[in-house]
Amino acid sequence: MQLSSATRMLSAAIAEAERRGVIVCVSILDAAAWPVAFGRMDGVALGCIDVCNKKARTAALFQMDSADFAMIACPGGEAYSLEQTNGGLTSFGGGLAIRDGKGAVVGGIGVSGASTEDDIAIARVALAALS
Repeated sequence: MQLSSATRMLSAAIAEAERRGVIVCVSILDAAAWPVAFGRMDGVALGCIDVCNKKARTAALFQMDSADFAMIACPGGEAYSLEQTNGGLTSFGGGLAIRDGKGAVVGGIGVSGASTEDDIAIARVALAALS
């Protein structure tokens, strides 16, 4: 995950949040879940910082969107409480795996602060900025 790609995604995410009239935090991590870029809009709840990081971490480390991870880690799922591993993950939507042109996971993006539906949509717009 290159900084130039991450900042392009961050800009797209913030612009989409503004278009939707919501305030969010955005975290972009590399494939090893190390930070590459982060943005926090004015007025967002401070708890969203940790949440967006955990969404991105979940997507990067498990190479899947956090909403899909939720199906595995939920009560009755095949790996219930898996979100308690790896220094803390999250099992709800807003984290997306970032893939290169060949489909390999190169990182994760997490968005938090709006509704789960808006968080996911904002993250998808950010991913589309890579195309």
